[in-house]
Amino acid sequence: MKVSDFDYKLPEELIAQNPIDKREYSKLLVMDRFTGKVKHDIFYNIIDYLSKEDVLVINNTKVVPSRIIGEKVDTKAKIEVLLLKNKGEFYECLVRPFRRVKQGTVLDFEGLFTGEVLEKKEEGICHIKFTYEGIFYDLLNKVGTMPLPPYIHEKLKDNSRYQTIYAKNLGSAAAPTAGFHFTEELLSKIKAKGIEILEVSLNIGLDTFRDVKVEELEDHKMHSEAYTITKDVASKLNEAKRLGKRIIAVGTTTTRTLEANITKYGKFKEATEDTNIFIYPGYEYKAIDSMITNFHLPKSTLIMMVSAFSKREYILAAYEEAIKNKYRFFSFGDAMFIK
Repeated sequence: MKVSDFDYKLPEELIAQNPIDKREYSKLLVMDRFTGKVKHDIFYNIIDYLSKEDVLVINNTKVVPSRIIGEKVDTKAKIEVLLLKNKGEFYECLVRPFRRVKQGTVLDFEGLFTGEVLEKKEEGICHIKFTYEGIFYDLLNKVGTMPLPPYIHEKLKDNSRYQTIYAKNLGSAAAPTAGFHFTEELLSKIKAKGIEILEVSLNIGLDTFRDVKVEELEDHKMHSEAYTITKDVASKLNEAKRLGKRIIAVGTTTTRTLEANITKYGKFKEATEDTNIFIYPGYEYKAIDSMITNFHLPKSTLIMMVSAFSKREYILAAYEEAIKNKYRFFSFGDAMFIK
């Protein structure tokens, strides 16, 4: 298949620039993945589509305020750095303007810490070693901002709105946005219905910010992302499979975690490792039965993933229906339940 097969026209005014006041009041488009039939609702009614035999799986990763502005020590030029992945001795970072730095460049971040470019890679990526005193994440909270996607032009007034309410494991360069729609009250109601909620963790990285630059899907290479599934969660997921329970993934990142794990091991297994799985039509889903997700960018790996879960034609038709009904798109946008 070609990347252009996943294109669609979206009016710019439907790109959500801010989160709505109440998380659970997002619109909800419910789609039958086998027939393409759709229904319109509000997200706080998601519980009506869940049964006590279901297992809901969420990604508890937490976004690091990882967009930081440094100053070259020699020329005082401003350099934007986006932390993507902690590699131990250094961070993998996206740097702009890329041409203004070289191996050995030292950046100062408001006098709180410095960063030295150890190596320049491709596509704007640098390996940077940071030198600091104290706790690095505390310093990032002082100088960093949330790494909002480039299509969001409004300033975020409350950083907590670019986190899920269940975020706990620091490490992501972007949020698992399908989880934005949940509140403590809604999760409590879901638990009270007897639905089990399980947590996995996948730290979202570079591919969230990369365009697909090839035309043939098979030529696209995914960067790896780190995920964790605990022994207890793996055991409960395997039991859910054995009992024929429906496993519902909240978001494409949760989906990616579960599918990568079961594809590698043949069942769910405790793991802390990287995955570069690329899911697109032709892939046979093994882990999940339903998916809660947002509306994704044209020609993105995410719209390819949801198309593989249903049919490309059904997904694009559902997107057209959402556009006709003025749904809000992308990170701060409305939700979709593919069942």
